[in-house]
Amino acid sequence: MRVVVVDKKKCTAGKGCDYVCMRFCPINRNEDDCIIQGRDGKIVIIEEKCIGCGICVKKCPFDAIKVVNLPKELEKKELYSYGLNNFRLFNLIIPVKKQITGLLGVNGIGKSTCLNILSGQIIPNFGDFKDPANGQKVIDYFKGTEGQLYFESLYTKGVDTSYKPQYIERIPKAFTGTVKELLKGFSNNIDEIAKELEVYDLYDRKLNEISGGELQRVAIAASLVKNSQLLFIDEPSSYLDIKQRLKISNVIRRVGLEKDSCVVVEHDLVMLDYLADLGNIMYGKSGAYGIVSNQLSIREAINTFLYGYIKEDNMRFRENEIKFEVKAPVVSLSRFPLISWDKITKKLGNFELTINKGSLMRNEIVGILGENGIGKTTFAKLLSGMIKPDAGTIDSSIKISYKPQYISIEDDNIVRVYLKTCSQSLIEKLDLSHLLARKVSELSGGELQRVAIAECLSRDADVYLLDEPSAHLDVEQRLNVSNIIRDIVKKKEASCFVIDHDILFMDYLSDRLIVFLGTPAIKGQTYGPLQMREGMNLFLKELNITFRRDKDTKRPRANKLDSQLDSEQKLSGEYYYQ
Repeated sequence: MRVVVVDKKKCTAGKGCDYVCMRFCPINRNEDDCIIQGRDGKIVIIEEKCIGCGICVKKCPFDAIKVVNLPKELEKKELYSYGLNNFRLFNLIIPVKKQITGLLGVNGIGKSTCLNILSGQIIPNFGDFKDPANGQKVIDYFKGTEGQLYFESLYTKGVDTSYKPQYIERIPKAFTGTVKELLKGFSNNIDEIAKELEVYDLYDRKLNEISGGELQRVAIAASLVKNSQLLFIDEPSSYLDIKQRLKISNVIRRVGLEKDSCVVVEHDLVMLDYLADLGNIMYGKSGAYGIVSNQLSIREAINTFLYGYIKEDNMRFRENEIKFEVKAPVVSLSRFPLISWDKITKKLGNFELTINKGSLMRNEIVGILGENGIGKTTFAKLLSGMIKPDAGTIDSSIKISYKPQYISIEDDNIVRVYLKTCSQSLIEKLDLSHLLARKVSELSGGELQRVAIAECLSRDADVYLLDEPSAHLDVEQRLNVSNIIRDIVKKKEASCFVIDHDILFMDYLSDRLIVFLGTPAIKGQTYGPLQMREGMNLFLKELNITFRRDKDTKRPRANKLDSQLDSEQKLSGEYYYQ
């Protein structure tokens, strides 16, 4: 079978390309209609006439067309199509009772579509988007399987569902009341969860007045307090620091196990591993089609995802395996200090930050860990010269390239203009070629993040300073960014500071760590740079959580709280198993 997708956001209706796809299509040149203009001027591809030559894909300057040939046997597994020349989903995850199931895969592969089907917001059409969807057809399709029982309860028994959406930014536009009014709309029994998720003190605030992290916790609280049998959580880690992620994982796990079933989509693999029991991988082609794998234990699912090969399906969905290395301590004597600072203090309103004396070596990457509101971004702004310290000095002769936490690009230029100093190699590595003709203001969060990273790393600098580069990126993009940063640091003989909340990302990338401890919004203090083992032990002890290494992939895994291994490591003082 053949999947043909036209991205309507990227298609310019002939502007800047003069319908080059239509002119070069061999079917069109043979005086037949395969690619035509739709009512909106954008192209439509008649899938029955497409021969899969791929000429239109190569000729389109905006990467608006995808044509993929798939095995014919997949036709029987097509579960949902969004319409002509649109995304298709094959197979479906079926939640297991009294278990938490994790769903992992790259962006645009259909994870949210799965949740929408399982929660009843979308009814499968089995590829026939012209025929109205029918719940009985779905039940019949899954006859004799666990899926039949699941959809019978969903469609005929009226089972209640609870859904935490991916895009929480839309919530204040749909609901203009206070936090308490929102939560009361789902349940009268809200105080316990609200206190656990630290939203109790936000009750009288309006949704459009709270921060991204606060809004995320409110959205999670709303999904947890609702009296429902099925729970769906889509990307709960966004905008949250590590401490909040682990605390929320514990709450989601406790509440989720009380439900009939619970499904979580998450890109932070440490968080997903910590809260889920089972896992399904989604693979395919981003924006074109997605296939759901068979169910595995969550450990096997994450390891298989990192391997890039699903043994049960005999399917390789990534060329290279992602490997973690247990790093030896960095020998500082073999390196030269690139930038150093004395003890620095800075007061901003009621918040006081103390930065203890330290230095950054040439050719090293230092990760920066700490809670939100503890001074990490203030440290970045002090280093980059955006604000001045109250006391102490920083070497100002060093050129620093800074990517801020919140990316705000107000100009209406196209991406090509914004990345005019960026090498073609870096553009290709960050998968930005197809975005060059797009306006910067029209990019999604993940696209904008990759553009900002490219612009930062393309500058001539001694030190690269990136604040939360993993935000809005999927797992593969995060690890790809790690490799790119390391290559650039080595090639340019520069150094790098990286602030982030994804432990797996930081473990994969960092040579040493700076740890921020204190009381958020009141007082913060730095420790380090420290060796990875010392820094992680200091930080994780503060969080009261221990990590071990997976025996096969060597990736860091969080121990379940109060488990035997957790207790043993705490007793020995080894919170971070190197």
